[in-house]
Amino acid sequence: MGKNLVGNHIRKLRFNHDEMTQQQLADKVGVTRQTIVALEKGNYSPSLELAFRIAHAFNLPLEEVFFYGENTK
Repeated sequence: MGKNLVGNHIRKLRFNHDEMTQQQLADKVGVTRQTIVALEKGNYSPSLELAFRIAHAFNLPLEEVFFYGENTK
C-alpha cells in the first residue's frame, strides 16, 4: 500500500483569485506564509479547521481545494 497524502489546488486557486500572494492567503486564514509554502509543496497536511478556513477564503467547498489519494503529485 502506497503512502496516502492530502493534496491541494491552493497555488492554482491563488492565481485564479487576482494572483493572491502566499502572504495574503496566510493573513486571511491566520497562519504564516511558511505554512502556505509547506501546504503548496505537499510537505504539510492541514488540520481540518485550517482546511475549512482555506476553502472558505476561496469561497469553495473543501473538496474543491483539497483531495486525498495515493497520487497527489
